[in-house]
Amino acid sequence: MPSRISIIIPVLNDAEALSSLAVDLQALKARGHQIIIVDGGSRDASVETARSITDDVICGEAGRALQMNVGAAVARHDLFWFIHADSRLPACADRLIIDTACRHLATLWGRFDIQFRNSSLIFRLIAMFMNLRSRITGIATGDQAIFVSRTLFESCGGFPVIPLMEDVAISKLLKKKRKPVCCGQKITASSRRWESNGVFRTIVLMWWLRLAYFFGLRPEILHRWYYAKH
Repeated sequence: MPSRISIIIPVLNDAEALSSLAVDLQALKARGHQIIIVDGGSRDASVETARSITDDVICGEAGRALQMNVGAAVARHDLFWFIHADSRLPACADRLIIDTACRHLATLWGRFDIQFRNSSLIFRLIAMFMNLRSRITGIATGDQAIFVSRTLFESCGGFPVIPLMEDVAISKLLKKKRKPVCCGQKITASSRRWESNGVFRTIVLMWWLRLAYFFGLRPEILHRWYYAKH
């Protein structure tokens, strides 16, 4: 039965976020889990911050899907957990994943519910609807800290190397093989993007991107459009 997790974190100019996450990661490292940080060419102190956390720091090309696949390729353990650098983790999250893996053996994948750092009513409602959407559709987002067994991950070929929507794309592949599991604790996600771009504007943007992707608009086009707005 699995007792250790390879935790994979793609970063790009995330030094400040990594510094905040470091306490959580050091606790996980102390319990024997592997921390892999994959940098995509940061211009800030991300690499230096990463090296203060773990020896498993990889520097390569930018692209979240590509970075996560690179991290998975050097993972030592048979459970992979993909985390965003601006997340904060519940203290027992690793134990929840391992306990779930022991019940589902080699065909495990799943996610956590999320809550936002900003706990105002609007953000509680956004989180509630995001979590509900994932329950109904079986599609997880990167903010929800996807975890997956090595066997299942490799059977899907890893993350499709696309510039946007890689979390949705792999969820579609994984759920064809196994229904996702949702762990009981909540990941705390950053609300900075929502606050800086406007809550309503961000909601409309996220739903438009998903709808366009659903109807077949290429991720490369969505990526250009998304970053033109930022």
